[in-house]
Amino acid sequence: MTHAVDCAEKRMVQVSWNDGLDAVFPYIWLIDNDPAGFHPDTKERAFDLTTVSDDTVPTDVQIVGNTLSVSWSGTPGQSELDLDWLREHRPGQRRADPAIVAAETWRSDLGADGVPRWRAEDIATSDEALKGWMTDTRKYGLSIIEGLDDNADAGWKIAARIAYLRITNFGDGFEVKSMPNPTNLAFTALALPLHTDLPYQECPPGYQFLHCIANEAEGGESVFCDGFAVAEDFKARHPEQFDLLTRVAIPFRYHDDKDDIRSRHPILVTDTDGEIAEICFNAHIGDVVDLEPEQLVAFYPAYLNLMRLIRDPSYAVSLKLRAGEMVVFDNRRVLHGRSAFNPDSGFRHLHGCYVDRGDFDSKLRLLGRA
Repeated sequence: MTHAVDCAEKRMVQVSWNDGLDAVFPYIWLIDNDPAGFHPDTKERAFDLTTVSDDTVPTDVQIVGNTLSVSWSGTPGQSELDLDWLREHRPGQRRADPAIVAAETWRSDLGADGVPRWRAEDIATSDEALKGWMTDTRKYGLSIIEGLDDNADAGWKIAARIAYLRITNFGDGFEVKSMPNPTNLAFTALALPLHTDLPYQECPPGYQFLHCIANEAEGGESVFCDGFAVAEDFKARHPEQFDLLTRVAIPFRYHDDKDDIRSRHPILVTDTDGEIAEICFNAHIGDVVDLEPEQLVAFYPAYLNLMRLIRDPSYAVSLKLRAGEMVVFDNRRVLHGRSAFNPDSGFRHLHGCYVDRGDFDSKLRLLGRA
């Protein structure tokens, strides 16, 4: 049967389940996670951990039914924790997260036909389809939604199925078309090299939604590249340069008559396990690199090697969006660009908006409860 013992020399309580699983729980951890210390409605901690004395120890430890019951020498006096909960949340065991979908990296061999496609009507009316599409988008960092109406609101409504739109210096949405007096290269007919959007923001947007309203001009093919695949190969070929680009933050800037927005980011960002978590790359909106001269000598070879890899055709997937299609991609993973187009040959108009990564993941967790 399940039993518990006080390991006083380690200041931990050991619980042994009848199937052979053993786990240890530090005293302060048990107090910090005592359900009595949480507000019953908000589920937030209401207990003040600073009221616990450093010399608080158990005076009695026992299993009562399916509960670990600990009597303490001081505050909080008594703690009772469910054994199933303790087993699931034992220290060193990460909480299961429905939003964590393993990234499947891809290169040019994915092809336009390999990009996951979903119907707008299904996503709009079915939580099951919404979850399936979001899971695919999280997995590949890229998807296409088909069958949207030819108005700007159609793309917004899909994004709003997830969360509120991310408001930026372009508002809650933006128009991608050739226009006079452009404030961004996207608003010209020029080719756009592969990049991530808005690196000058303190936190660049997460998922980008680009709804094609019209695409009748010659040229204007959309190009995508999996930054995670590039980063993997870059790390394998140039490990020291990879490390440099994860440590050195460089400046980015957007400025016009209304805004002057600046921020600094490393080009490559890794998580606590050292795995690539995001890429922040935009050569046409980078500010003057202001590193020390000795750093610049090391930085530029790394930067150029990464840039050459990003622009290697073996990573690129090219497609021409049709009216009624919307491409959705993780702006901090998938780089995007386009070929030049001739605005005199036909109209090209995309409508865009953003949803932050955290909100995207939150929706996936809620859908995972069903």
